[in-house]
Amino acid sequence: MPATYRVAGVGLATASGVAVAVQSRINGELGVRLGDGFGAAVISFGIGLLVLLVLVPLVPTGRQGLRDLRGALTAGTLRLWQCLGGICGAFLVATQGLTIGTLGVAVFTVAVVAGQSGSSLAVDRAGIGPTGAQPVTAPRLAGAALTVVAVLLAVSDRLGQPDALVLAVLPLLAGVAIAWQQAVNGRVRVASGSALTATLVNFTVGTAALLVAFAVDVVVRGWPAGSLPAEPWLYLGGPIGIVFIAVAAAIVRFTGVLLLGLATIAGQIVGAVLLDVALPTAASHPGLTTLAGAALTLVAVLVAALAPQR
Repeated sequence: MPATYRVAGVGLATASGVAVAVQSRINGELGVRLGDGFGAAVISFGIGLLVLLVLVPLVPTGRQGLRDLRGALTAGTLRLWQCLGGICGAFLVATQGLTIGTLGVAVFTVAVVAGQSGSSLAVDRAGIGPTGAQPVTAPRLAGAALTVVAVLLAVSDRLGQPDALVLAVLPLLAGVAIAWQQAVNGRVRVASGSALTATLVNFTVGTAALLVAFAVDVVVRGWPAGSLPAEPWLYLGGPIGIVFIAVAAAIVRFTGVLLLGLATIAGQIVGAVLLDVALPTAASHPGLTTLAGAALTLVAVLVAALAPQR
């Protein structure tokens, strides 16, 4: 694989990570306003699905991708279980709405990163992604470990109360799931030849899963206590998710799951710092440790990027 493709892939993944940081704040705030994380996730994913249902049929590559996807499923070159990555994305978005209001973005990010880094190594080693099996080399292992250390450093002054860390199990599991999602979405993209088609599959499956979870939530806890906010920006989580999923599905075959994940994490950290500076909240006060952690995360991505590829 040409090195220029990997470099471009890392750049795109980092930019999409910045978008994820923005999405986390949006969906977290939407969950607080509604008083229901599942409701916020349904709105976010549902809006994204509506956009894709209009966009994909209008684009020639999208229509061809749907035909190729059906052919791949019929021929058996793509398995049905490889189309279920949207469940993992739905889980991540649901945890944004369920936990960020209590944990804050700092602890949420730590938990997701810890789960994603280790899981990416395992997914790459198992060959689940379109790049096939990749060895766990020392630089790749060091890059994953450095990323966890960097994020812990970045948020060390904002970890909050220890009691809240119990709730961090949800984003930790979501981080584990992200690596598998990126791998199978890459498979769908290769089989369909279209990143838009792969994204549509992701959002269709994710929205269906969230509707079931939301229905159960309403039966158990009743209708959300909050109301729909008037601010338009609180409904941009879905469109941002489209960009993130499409970019990841398109470039994972060039970068591998681990490097894609690390570059995305770097973007998340940089995006979080920029958000705290440009749009501060009551809890946002980036200090030297936050900036040092962001810099160390970028170093971790560079270490992993320089690792020998199969």
